[in-house]
Amino acid sequence: MGGMIFVTDCIHSDGWSIRGMIDESRDISRRTFLQHVDRENLREVELRLGYSDHPSHGLTMAGDYHVSYSKSVYRGRPCVYFTWSAIEHIFC
Repeated sequence: MGGMIFVTDCIHSDGWSIRGMIDESRDISRRTFLQHVDRENLREVELRLGYSDHPSHGLTMAGDYHVSYSKSVYRGRPCVYFTWSAIEHIFC
C-alpha cells in the first residue's frame, strides 16, 4: 500500500505550482490512485468532503463518477491527486 498523504488543495497553493502539476499530469484509475495513497488519510479527506464511508449510508467517493484521478509532480515531488468540484486535492 502507498504512503502518500494529503498535502494541500489548489485553493491553498499557488497558481504556478498547480498549473505545472496539471500540465504534466496523466489520468489514472481510482484503483491506481489507491495504490499510492495512505488509505486512512484518504478516508479522513473523503469524510471532510461529505462522502459516506459506506455505500449503504449515502454516496461514497468511489461511487461518484464526477471525481477524476491523476498522477503528476507537485513542487518537484511525485504526487497523485483527485479533482472534485474543480478542486485538485494533492497527495505526496
